[in-house]
Amino acid sequence: MLNISTTSKLQEQLTIASKELMLFELSWSGHQAGYILHLIQYWCNHNFSGSLNIVVAPEFVQQHVDVVEAALKCDQQNIRFISITLEESQALLPESSFKNRSIRSFQSLKLLGKYAAELGVKDCLVNYFDSLQLALAMGLKLPCAVSGIYFRPTFHYNHFAHHSSSLKDQIQQWRERIVLSRALSHPQFKVLFCLDPFVVSHIRKIHGGAQAVHLPDPVMSYVTSEEHLHHLRQKLGIEPDRQVFLLFGRLEGRKGIHQLLQAVSDLPDNLSKKLCLLLIGRIDANDKLLIAPKLADLSQTSSAQIISVEEFVPDHQIPPYFELSDVVLAPYQRHVGMSAILIRAAAAQKPVLTSNYGLMGEVTRQHQLGLAIDATNPQEISQGLARFLLESPDKFYDRAKMQMFAAENSPERFAAVIFQNL
Repeated sequence: MLNISTTSKLQEQLTIASKELMLFELSWSGHQAGYILHLIQYWCNHNFSGSLNIVVAPEFVQQHVDVVEAALKCDQQNIRFISITLEESQALLPESSFKNRSIRSFQSLKLLGKYAAELGVKDCLVNYFDSLQLALAMGLKLPCAVSGIYFRPTFHYNHFAHHSSSLKDQIQQWRERIVLSRALSHPQFKVLFCLDPFVVSHIRKIHGGAQAVHLPDPVMSYVTSEEHLHHLRQKLGIEPDRQVFLLFGRLEGRKGIHQLLQAVSDLPDNLSKKLCLLLIGRIDANDKLLIAPKLADLSQTSSAQIISVEEFVPDHQIPPYFELSDVVLAPYQRHVGMSAILIRAAAAQKPVLTSNYGLMGEVTRQHQLGLAIDATNPQEISQGLARFLLESPDKFYDRAKMQMFAAENSPERFAAVIFQNL
C-alpha cells in the first residue's frame, strides 16, 4: 500500500463540505492518469478539507510517477494513493472479450467495496463508470455512495444527423438502455458524469430520478513561441509551401490510418505536391507490419511529403504539433465517445477532417470545427483532403465557436463540475 498525504483548509467560496472521498481507477492507460492529475491539482489549489483517497493498480504507480509526485508536492496532508495488491491486480481478467469484461466488472466492484470499507469513505468516484456498470446493475451492496464518469454511450446515436443503425447496433443500444437503467436504480448510485453532452437528456428519459451532469473533457493549454514552432518545423524537415495535415496519437487501424494512406495515394499529383502528411505517435508491432510497407510504397509513388515520428509525446509537448499544422486529421473508424483531438485542434484554431459517425461527428457539426465525412471510405477522405488543399482552411470552421468549445473543456471546469456535484 502506498500512502501520500498532505493538510488543507476549505475554500470559502465553494460550498463543498468536508468529505472523505475515494477515486477508484484500476486502469493505467488512456485518459485516466490525466483526469486524476487534474483532480489532484484542483483539490490542492482550493484547499479542500477532508481527504482524497486514490485507489489504483500497482502498475499505475509505476507508470505515472508524475501524477503521484503531484500529490507529494501539495502543501496538504490529506491526499493518499492506495495501491491494490499485486495479487488483486493480477487476478483481474483482461478486457479482451464480453465475457471477461463482465466478470471483471464484478471483480472491480468487489475491490471498490473492500477499499471503501477499509478507508471509511462516504463517496466514491469511479473514473470509468462503463467498466462497473453491469455489476452495479445487479444491485450488489456497497459501503458508500458511488458516482461515475460515463465514456461510451451509444444508445442515443440514432438521434444524430445522418446516423443509420444496423440491427446489431439496435440490439446493442437496447441492451445499453436496460443495463444503464438498472445501474442508475442502484440505491447507492449518486451522480453520472457524462462526457457526451447530448446524452444527458436521454438518460433522464430512461431514469427520471437520475442525476446526470455533462462533464467537460479536459485538455491542458500551453503557450508556444514562434521561435519554438520554427525550430520544430525545421527539425521535422517540412518542405516550404506544403500544407501540413496532422494525424496525432497511437497510429492504428481504429484511427483510420489505412484508409488515410489510401486516400493520400488517390490524390492527383498536382494536389499531392501541396501536401505534407505528418504522422506523430507510436505504432504497435502488429500494426507496423501493415503500416510500414504502405508508408514505404506511398513515399515512392506519391508526390506528397510523408513525415512519421514514432514516439510518445508528453502532454506539454503536444500543442506545437497542432499549432504548426494546417489541418488536423481524425478519420476514426466508427469511434464511440469523444476524442481530445477535437479539443486540441480547437485550442490551436485548426480545422479538422474527421468521421461523421457518432459523437465526434455531431460535435464537429454543432461547433463547426471542420469537415465530417464517412471516414470508412478512402474516397471521401481523399475528397476532403482535396477540398482543404484547393480552398482556404478558414472556410471550413468558425473561429469563435471553436474557441468557446476549447474553453469549455478546460481542466478547471472538469474538476469543478466533479467536486461541486459530489
